[in-house]
Amino acid sequence: MEILYSDADLAVCVKPVGLDAEKDVPAALKDALGGELYTVHRLDKNVGGVMVYARNKAAAAELSRAIQSGEMVKEYLAMVHGTPPESGLLEDLLWKDSSKNKVFVVKRERKGVKKAVLEYKTLHQGEDSLVRIRLHTGRSHQIRVQFASRSFPLLGDHKYGARDGFTAPYLFSCKLSFPFKGKPLTFEATPDWA
Repeated sequence: MEILYSDADLAVCVKPVGLDAEKDVPAALKDALGGELYTVHRLDKNVGGVMVYARNKAAAAELSRAIQSGEMVKEYLAMVHGTPPESGLLEDLLWKDSSKNKVFVVKRERKGVKKAVLEYKTLHQGEDSLVRIRLHTGRSHQIRVQFASRSFPLLGDHKYGARDGFTAPYLFSCKLSFPFKGKPLTFEATPDWA
């Protein structure tokens, strides 16, 4: 696992696809760096990319505040089937069926429904297209379901409509930006397929 940065407060890594963000990654970081690690955000097991972990409780609290206030900016790369418009703002109401671990776009507010907002730019258009996404909300499976609901399922995302031979969604957390101790920090990585 690639470690992009570490100090007494933070550990930033590129999470490989297939590792659990709350168990496997902290264990691997602990083996490499020692000390305690605190998970402050997550990525699905079948998604890779840049993640930050706190190395003490004070750092965990500061990172959590940045997430809650919207100061932690998360950007992703995805390959989708089809050709979405060059750019756009997607706003939906999402409802999660926890028994199936699946999220649905719904038309009206009701208990358990959350607003989901993202903006995207299409970097390469074709039969399959590369998009860069900035999240404004962090909902479960948000990117996957918002694109699939518009007939642009992610390559490899069989849960949300892809009919292809890939084994995992082509989704990658490519950039994290957040303030820490009064300084702006940014970490980036790019997957092989992008």
